[in-house]
Amino acid sequence: MRKGILVAALLASGWIGATQACDMHGTSGIVEQNDLWISTSDKAANNMTEARFNEIINNVEAIYSPIISTRGKQLEIERKWDDGTVNAYAQQVGNVWKVSMFGGLARHQVVTDDAFALVVCHELGHHLGGQPKKKSWWGSSWASNEGQADYFGNSKCLRKYMEKDDNIAIVASLNVPDVATKACQESFTNASDIAMCQRGAMAGLSLADLFKALRNSTTPLKFDTPDTKVVTATNDNHPDSQCRLDTYFNGALCDKDAYTDPSDTDAVTGYCVRADGYTSGVRPLCWYKP
Repeated sequence: MRKGILVAALLASGWIGATQACDMHGTSGIVEQNDLWISTSDKAANNMTEARFNEIINNVEAIYSPIISTRGKQLEIERKWDDGTVNAYAQQVGNVWKVSMFGGLARHQVVTDDAFALVVCHELGHHLGGQPKKKSWWGSSWASNEGQADYFGNSKCLRKYMEKDDNIAIVASLNVPDVATKACQESFTNASDIAMCQRGAMAGLSLADLFKALRNSTTPLKFDTPDTKVVTATNDNHPDSQCRLDTYFNGALCDKDAYTDPSDTDAVTGYCVRADGYTSGVRPLCWYKP
């Protein structure tokens, strides 16, 4: 069957209209497919509550629902608190941009409140993160790839989520490694911006520890042990756990305005890039090929 005929057939069937980035069957969520289930009564769960679960989602939704509305689309966030699935998904069905959040992930013992907010941001990053996009057989899909969703999550979304908080006070209660603090101080001069950078870095470390746990890895993840791999082509799928931490950390370090929207046609707009002289705050080469 010729490509044009096949595309028409898929459109008619509704298959393309329901394209998924982190698919609903669990094979490509924010984490790889896993059978872990954390119930509401699991004694190993963290201290996340249903009220806090909804509050975090509400706060992110309040920021991005109007933004998505200006594009003629509708944001729909599924809140599945009772579902023990340890994953999260993004999907586009017509004009509805969906995000599915599960209580199982929110309850995982290594996931902090900020890390859970960063998961919501990652899923929104598939919709709004810009280039690079996931490749598809007909070219480029609607969805920003996994590394880009991570990078957008910390450099754009989480920064907006945090900006009205007393970040200096919040960071005072965190055990931020000196190497992360120093890097944030080198990227920012304002005390509140430095604190947001530190907070974003720690949210990224929490999520990276989740990825490490789900892969049954025992290798410690650190801010000062970046992944040394250099890809020859951009990896659209899940990078290794250290590489993802590097991406979150660099997203926190990028000093570009969080309100400068990314582009669907280039990977430069709104982000810190090497071509502009940046050496930190850039997408790591362990997944990204400039």
